[in-house]
Amino acid sequence: VNWHEAVAYCDQLTTQERAAGRILPSWSYRLPTEAEWEYVARAGTATRFSYGDDLPSYASLPNYAWYYDNSAFEAQVVGGKAPNAWGLYDLYGNVWEWCQDWYGPYSGGQMTDPTGPGSGSHRVLRGGSWLSLPVFCRTAFRNFILPGSHLYHTGFRAVLAPIQP
Repeated sequence: VNWHEAVAYCDQLTTQERAAGRILPSWSYRLPTEAEWEYVARAGTATRFSYGDDLPSYASLPNYAWYYDNSAFEAQVVGGKAPNAWGLYDLYGNVWEWCQDWYGPYSGGQMTDPTGPGSGSHRVLRGGSWLSLPVFCRTAFRNFILPGSHLYHTGFRAVLAPIQP
């Protein structure tokens, strides 16, 4: 799925859920910002992965991720590995996850909930995929591609959040 299709899905889901009365008009589904994605992936930790640093051999990664060494070179059913401490599955490996942000350098300094630049040519992907080496699955690793790209190892995670004014 490309970035535009992921955004369209979130918009369609918002319309459907509002019409059914399951969400308030002031809420919507969308892609997570890069900061939101990293926050939930870390689950309150400051280590390379939510379950620890896992160096030098990445010995625990197979318990949490489908990646190059264990995926049989294809996407796997969600939930087949252990969740992080907050109960979220497949944040590492399986498919790269689209983020809302344009890709750009971090602005430096201490920030709370930073967002990417206002424009750009590439969108952010996080988490690694079934085709990734372990280093590309770690929480802080950033990837980017053109938003119209259709790659067989990309997907997304929808966030339900209040609409920002």
